[in-house]
Amino acid sequence: MFPYEEIERKSIVILRILNQAGQPFGARIIARRMKDYGVSLSERAVRYHLQFMDERGLTRLVGRRDGRVITGKGIEELRNARVQDKVGYAISRIEILAYKTTFDIRSRTGLIPVNVSFFSESLFPEALAAMKETFDMGLSVSDLVGVARAGSFIGDMNVPEGQVGFATVCSIVFNGVLLKQGIPMDSKFGGILQVQEKKPVRFVELIHYSGTSLDPSEAFISAKMTSVRNAQAGEGKILANFREVAGICRENVMDILALLEKTGIRGVLATGKMGEAVCQVPVDVNKVGMVLTGGLNPVAAARELGIEAENFAMSTVMDFGELRPFTQAFRESRGKKQV
Repeated sequence: MFPYEEIERKSIVILRILNQAGQPFGARIIARRMKDYGVSLSERAVRYHLQFMDERGLTRLVGRRDGRVITGKGIEELRNARVQDKVGYAISRIEILAYKTTFDIRSRTGLIPVNVSFFSESLFPEALAAMKETFDMGLSVSDLVGVARAGSFIGDMNVPEGQVGFATVCSIVFNGVLLKQGIPMDSKFGGILQVQEKKPVRFVELIHYSGTSLDPSEAFISAKMTSVRNAQAGEGKILANFREVAGICRENVMDILALLEKTGIRGVLATGKMGEAVCQVPVDVNKVGMVLTGGLNPVAAARELGIEAENFAMSTVMDFGELRPFTQAFRESRGKKQV
């Protein structure tokens, strides 16, 4: 019915959906989620793929009503997915989340893109304490965060047993808000930005979004390449990313950024003029370059103290109304620790 290569490609998408869900999904929900990956399949066709994947041991049926879950073999298959399926995945994810962003600056309502990190429940208060100064110093996209306990959802992600889900606002919010205003933003790369005297200087490492399946921030945190805590004192290395917009839009973009800042969303570290290099990064003659802080900088600061987390950068969207100030989450965690 389907060529093998096509079956394999769609199977990888299904595995990604089940792996991210953390709970059983039926064919109807999977078919709906696949549209986010640019794949349109009927519910019947999804069932065909699932039967094929059951036979290969990649998925397992847990009940006619409950649907399927990914198996250990399926997780391994996902890790070893074909190179051509991986290349360009990061940039595609950016485009999808920008499209799914519905946040309205004036009404302060709608969906907003977030990064999700899972911390051990026992270490979560300690992790928040480690992140506090990073938020205080403005080295995050926003002070607004989301917190979810085991068994509940954070965005569309299920929080595993014994862990706490922690959401930070993702810099893709700028892409999404500008897109809704008719201004496309080009995401070039994520990198490590050197900071001196609390000012951005230059990128010392970078990964282009168009050539990686992994978010650069995840890679840099895993490789222990940040020194966010040092940057808080004045000199260090933080997560940041580079964007471009058409030079003719610069004035409108600056107006929108000013409105965004009033909603608690900031994170613009540097903006150049048309054709002007920014943090030593050359810019096309008709473009304006922008350096944005990475949304996972607070998590990187915690990692520098040895507090591990499983990170899913640019992973989902959340309703803006579900986010709350970091200070509130911090106070609540201290109260629970004392009980």
